[in-house]
Amino acid sequence: MSEFGAVSLVPPLLAIVLAVVTRKAILSLFLGVWSGGVIATGSIGLGQTFTWIAAAIGESTFHAKVMIFLLLLGSAVAMIWRLGGSYAVRDWTMEHIETQRKAGLVAWLLGIVMFFDDYANTAIVGSSVKDLSDHLQISREKLSYIVDSTAAPVSTLGISSWVAYQLSMIESGYEATGLPAAEVPDAFDIFLQSIPFNMYAILAIAMVGIVVLTQRDFGEMLAAEHRSATTGKVTREEGRPMQDVKAELGQPEIGNPRLRSFFLPIGVLIAVTIGSALYTGYAPDATLRDMLTGGDYAMALIFGSFAMVATTYVLGFMDGHLTLSESVDATIDGFGLMLTAVTILVLAWSIGNVANALGTGTYVANIAVQSLSPTILPVVVLVVTGFVAFAMGTAWGAMSIMTPIVVPVAWELTGGHTMVAVVVAMVFSGSIFGDHTSPISDTTVLSATFTGADLIDHVRTQIYYAVTVALVAIGLMLVWGVTKVSPWLLLGVGVVVLVGLVYGLSALDASRRGIAPVQRPD
Repeated sequence: MSEFGAVSLVPPLLAIVLAVVTRKAILSLFLGVWSGGVIATGSIGLGQTFTWIAAAIGESTFHAKVMIFLLLLGSAVAMIWRLGGSYAVRDWTMEHIETQRKAGLVAWLLGIVMFFDDYANTAIVGSSVKDLSDHLQISREKLSYIVDSTAAPVSTLGISSWVAYQLSMIESGYEATGLPAAEVPDAFDIFLQSIPFNMYAILAIAMVGIVVLTQRDFGEMLAAEHRSATTGKVTREEGRPMQDVKAELGQPEIGNPRLRSFFLPIGVLIAVTIGSALYTGYAPDATLRDMLTGGDYAMALIFGSFAMVATTYVLGFMDGHLTLSESVDATIDGFGLMLTAVTILVLAWSIGNVANALGTGTYVANIAVQSLSPTILPVVVLVVTGFVAFAMGTAWGAMSIMTPIVVPVAWELTGGHTMVAVVVAMVFSGSIFGDHTSPISDTTVLSATFTGADLIDHVRTQIYYAVTVALVAIGLMLVWGVTKVSPWLLLGVGVVVLVGLVYGLSALDASRRGIAPVQRPD
């Protein structure tokens, strides 16, 4: 149990509340970290504050790799822009995709296909669809929702960097039970059993499809879409996009931009990233599954983004568009595109350091999972994990705290591996739900970055949909707790319920606002 008790909740909650109220993410995060320094030291705490910030950069190799990946990706984005690739793909898509529904479907399906890593998913899908989305006057908030709500949910279900981590969490959970090794099942078998119970992730993906196909919105998203439809402004007047390539780099001076300037670098990013993940996971006698789950995805992303930048250099030289000096200048400008995102990520990671030091996640988890019945255990695990991820800003951090706590509890309550698979799924679902509702989450930050949305606007609009999906998932798991009916059947029911909720809530909210529930019917 945390020695700081309920006070350990103050830093993350302060940062989140300030971010939502002031819309100043960087200031809010810093004040949250600083409050943690004051609590931990009992004094002004600036030394501890900057120690946590420095540790977020220097102590974690993973964090350093993510920062290198983002900076390289920013360089590639700048190079593609200077080569006219963004304009080429915009012009091409304008000829072939003429409706918002089709554009939304493209983004949704791309998000599902790019299952191997959530960071790469947000970067590729956001960059690919943003210009088309702007042309069709889809709000940046709507695009960021589509990107964010497919990236992590898809990655948690397929063979990806997420699954590799999740398997390690399942193993750590069983270690905490004290079971003899001979009685511990294969982690991958438990993962497979957990898939249909990972209801928030599956229904979040379905929810995106429902919203895109029906073209109906509610909550703040309806207001954002109405603004975009009536004024043509894809971002709020006072909004501050996380990335504005046109404003920072100017117009590309390319007379005849080519599609290959866009698609070839992205193809190289995908191919080299996947190939590098397999290579780093290779060992003698390793199976394909072993290679996929054992790969170093952070390093693979660095290799992929570096190869992407190198490809743009070659294209600039071959097409005669950019000299070496101009390419180097564009690379440096690209670093600048990512400074806001990197700054927010570092501070978000610092909040995670604060929460770990004060024992925030452990405090919440230990209180919540005591004296529970098997019927309500899954729901409690989902809600508590969601809160931990929301407060810490990290799905993986929430998994690392919750899994070793809830797996032994599930085993002691039932003595069966089915309940273990269920609570593992609830940890995965809750982690993603917390991520989707938190302005200090890394995937939330990156989704806003690569779609060019205001971070807080993205959170304020997405939260309505995330909470709706979570409530449906909670209801389904309560039904399962009583009936033990097939989770696949419950998922089908959940999709039907979501369709009804989207139609009902959009009509109700549109009537309240005095506007149409569908802003631009195709």
